[in-house]
Amino acid sequence: MRRSFLLALVAIVTTSCSSAEAAPDGAMSEARTPDPDLPSVLVYKSPTCGCCNGWVEHMERAGFVVDARNTTDLMKIKRDGGVPPQMSSCHTAIIDGYVVEGHVPAEQVKQLLAERPRVAGIAVPGMPIGSPGMEGPNPRPYQVLSFTHAGEAASFATVDPR
Repeated sequence: MRRSFLLALVAIVTTSCSSAEAAPDGAMSEARTPDPDLPSVLVYKSPTCGCCNGWVEHMERAGFVVDARNTTDLMKIKRDGGVPPQMSSCHTAIIDGYVVEGHVPAEQVKQLLAERPRVAGIAVPGMPIGSPGMEGPNPRPYQVLSFTHAGEAASFATVDPR
């Protein structure tokens, strides 16, 4: 039952994301030189996902070097990374030992790296309008959640893209 749910969730997210076009990120629209103090980002995504490409560009503009790898088996990546099913999104990144799931803003990734909390990672479940790579009309505040290897979730940050 759990595997069926996860497969259905990934199929829905990947399908929804595949037709999305990456919009420019107004808050960080200029290209930046990679910051040598930031770790590299390894992101796994669907080869047809436009919003995932938008998130990759957002992270690069924030100074990260990103290695984006296309895969057709995102479930394995999520499972191996310990992403709780309710936190799934369309891409999964590994950054300096942490899992970053979905459209997490670079600012919160930098906060995670600076604070180094005892969590497996952080996530933005689903694909909220206004998150990096999911820019669009009528953005709404959304939560960045942390999660442990045991699957426990907590609020990490509230983001208001308006």
